[in-house]
Amino acid sequence: MKLGQTKTAVLSGAASEIIEVQADIGQGLPGVHMTGRVDAVMKEARDRIRAAITNSKRPWPQGRIILGLAPADMPKTGSGCDLALAVAVMAAEGKVSARHLGHTLFLGELSLDGRLRPVRGVLPAVVAAKNRGLTHVVVPVENVREAALVPGMDVGGAADLVSVLDWLDGHRILDNVGPATNSTDMPAMTDLADVVGQDEARYALEIAAAGAHHLLLTGPPGVGKTMLAKRLPGILPPLSESEALEVTTIHSIAGTLSEHDPLIDRAPFIAPHHSTSVAALTGGGSPMPRPGAASRAHRGVLFLDECAELGPKVLESLRTPLEDGSIRVLRVGGFVAFPARFQLVLAANPCPCAPANDADCVCSPTVRRRYLGKLSGPLMDRVDIRVRMDPPGVAALSSEEPEPSAAVRKRVLDARSAARERWAEYGWQTNSEVPGPALRRRFKLPPTVVRPVELFLRDGRITTRGADRALRLAWTLSDLRGADTPSETDVAQALMFRDRGYG
Repeated sequence: MKLGQTKTAVLSGAASEIIEVQADIGQGLPGVHMTGRVDAVMKEARDRIRAAITNSKRPWPQGRIILGLAPADMPKTGSGCDLALAVAVMAAEGKVSARHLGHTLFLGELSLDGRLRPVRGVLPAVVAAKNRGLTHVVVPVENVREAALVPGMDVGGAADLVSVLDWLDGHRILDNVGPATNSTDMPAMTDLADVVGQDEARYALEIAAAGAHHLLLTGPPGVGKTMLAKRLPGILPPLSESEALEVTTIHSIAGTLSEHDPLIDRAPFIAPHHSTSVAALTGGGSPMPRPGAASRAHRGVLFLDECAELGPKVLESLRTPLEDGSIRVLRVGGFVAFPARFQLVLAANPCPCAPANDADCVCSPTVRRRYLGKLSGPLMDRVDIRVRMDPPGVAALSSEEPEPSAAVRKRVLDARSAARERWAEYGWQTNSEVPGPALRRRFKLPPTVVRPVELFLRDGRITTRGADRALRLAWTLSDLRGADTPSETDVAQALMFRDRGYG
């Protein structure tokens, strides 16, 4: 009996799990049997690794081969284990040195001719390998830059199976730099100077950026709602090192990372089409879910244009993530939780016909109410800022150039810095993360300051949740003007942004 052992990793929700691969070559009729709760794609690896080994001019072992992936009760999906399976077979046959096998993670899909193809989820796999005490990782050359984001790991990139086997025998050094690529396709940052007029909406965007608040923009088509939303990432602060790795990990699992520059250090901007499904927005798939658009917008912006055209179930699926900052998905293959702390920006026309001039609208009052009525009360209660945008007019179009993003971004950074310093002791980064009880007790404002909130609560114009969110918004307004605590004017202005109609 001959036994070969290697290590690989499989995705398990928002993380990876290290898998031990064993190959046993024994007596019996020639054949390959695989154990360990594998899916159909992984079962097909039996044929892929056999063709890859033989086409790499290496003999295929004669005998009964059993491939085991432990732990056996864990669901295993995808093709990323191909390389580890092939190396385990060659180790069991005694065709490669075993000196590196005990501390090396092998990842990659094998083509029939022995070439290595890139796989998703490399970053969380390398993180898991480091946590398990492994020191080396071998990946397809296209995944080298991604794997190298984890410090303290010896990363090697290979183009084919022969390169990996030669490295194991000490005859080759694997590449540790990814392939050269053309990065001229990187999108340019848009600037707020492109948006003329709309002073109130621009100020609302600045407030939203300063406190990570959710925003609703309504108005006729062509008024600039989408232009403003797309410029929000340009005034947001860069991601910290830990946030960048967290966001990059999500995009690695989703398979949306760039090969030439995998690290995401800017706030992502995700804008799904209004025909998107609940699973595409929140995450789904079988047997193990993948992160959806809401999770890919983690630490960034989720923009839902024409939000009134989305299905009610799609919109309502965001209510829990807006409160908790995470999405919990249950499937037959298991339960996973994806981080989803994003800024929600909604944009909608006031009615279905949406003429440029509201006086030309042919919709009845009932139709108008029903159209934006798709935005339910519980959902809108979680949106801090609501702005109705009107056409800017000829005077605004001919006025001087608007303020650029750089100037606005400086004020946003100053406000965020003040909030971060104030909440650092409690682990909160932005005003929008502060729990309501903390605002009402530990950081309680004087009665004269919160009087507008009490009046709104007494009249039933806001809920208790809405009152907490108005207080968070008031703290952001205070930070933007450089004050230590909010004033009664800040609280009243925060309520004004929440109370204005959007119908």
